[in-house]
Amino acid sequence: MAQVLEFKLPDLGEGLTEAEIVRWLVNVGDVVAIDQPVVEVETAKAMVEVPCPYGGVVTARFGEEGTELPVGAPLLTVAVGSGTAPDPESDGGGSGNVLVGYGTSEAPARRRRVRTAAAGGPAKQPAPAVPAPAPTPVAAPAVAALPGTGPVPVISPLVRRIARDNDLDLRQLAGSGPDGLILRADVESALRARTAPAPAAQEPAVRVSPGSPVRDGVRVPLKGVRGAVADKLSRSRREIPDATCWVDADATELMRARAAMNTAGAPKISLIALLARICAAALARHPELNSYVDTDAREVVLLDQVHLGFAAQTERGLVVPVVRDAHARDAESLTAEFARLTEAARTGTLTPAELTGGTFTLNNYGVFGVDGSTPIINHPEAAMLGVGRIVPKPWVHEGELAVRQVVQLSLTFDHRVCDGGTAGGFLRYVADCVEQPAVLLRTL
Repeated sequence: MAQVLEFKLPDLGEGLTEAEIVRWLVNVGDVVAIDQPVVEVETAKAMVEVPCPYGGVVTARFGEEGTELPVGAPLLTVAVGSGTAPDPESDGGGSGNVLVGYGTSEAPARRRRVRTAAAGGPAKQPAPAVPAPAPTPVAAPAVAALPGTGPVPVISPLVRRIARDNDLDLRQLAGSGPDGLILRADVESALRARTAPAPAAQEPAVRVSPGSPVRDGVRVPLKGVRGAVADKLSRSRREIPDATCWVDADATELMRARAAMNTAGAPKISLIALLARICAAALARHPELNSYVDTDAREVVLLDQVHLGFAAQTERGLVVPVVRDAHARDAESLTAEFARLTEAARTGTLTPAELTGGTFTLNNYGVFGVDGSTPIINHPEAAMLGVGRIVPKPWVHEGELAVRQVVQLSLTFDHRVCDGGTAGGFLRYVADCVEQPAVLLRTL
């Protein structure tokens, strides 16, 4: 006889307490194998496929796409037992695996639809065992939400949120992206077209709280990655007494050195990898900046390893992937790891472990075409190095005016861990390495 087991949203690790359903990977009536991913959720740190520890027939799903659930809330129920016709390896028990936010590495098993006998039709032998758990009331709305139309071609959770908050049906939009992918611009264009005529009978596209002075505009909830970034930056501003110093540096020789490295036919060395190598060398000289403040103990904790975070702007918002053990990597290894993490950030496949544990952050905001910035420290780290764009400028070189490749460097640091002398010494050493990279040849 079939036994109905309830699968709850597991602990996703890294202190996360809730997640939003982005996409269901199974429907009611599907047969699932043990550890098969059943739902894709978005946490404040990453997109995660959640595997189910039971094998059997899905009898109910809890929550529509876009619903936010706390850890421990029911996700779905699965009927296990001899009558459910699970895969041969499914014995009705759980896998025993503990999910910490990474999903499973194996490919998901093929889903199979269990056919129930139609009313008045001939009953087949395995059919009577399946309807037993059917009285679950939540299953019907979840399946009826997509009446045979197939999945909506949307990747970005932000696009889904904007459409949902403005009561816009994504199935009525034609996407302008590759293969009909619906982009944020498509949603915003539809909202503008809907509000432009502004007929009296038309329902307003913006939800305004009673008494709010705002009369128009699109409201985007501070949730997911954007909400996590807002909370972390606010905490940094509240707790860390930061200060910033900056200096212009002649990066001509650094650019020449990189060009020379990349002519040998070996894998190309990226500029950010060279800057990361310089950061690691500077932190070895000034370890106070590779630290954090233990406020409860009133102690500065100096760290032995450099786990270098770097700011990456994605469609989901600002994320800071972390290069582990950056101090022990050469330029080629750093280039490869930066490329891997950047691609994972672009596709939204970074794991929580790849977004946490940084000890120092490198912020290359020069890619946005700006010269300088006073960034907010990535709490609880003690410092962040900012790098502006490298542009040709007039510069006095060897006593003569010349056009050189100039970059502005800035260091924002926690004034609790060091004074201006240490911060200035760190930044000056970085600038010296940018201007005379030959001093780093032995560590590249």
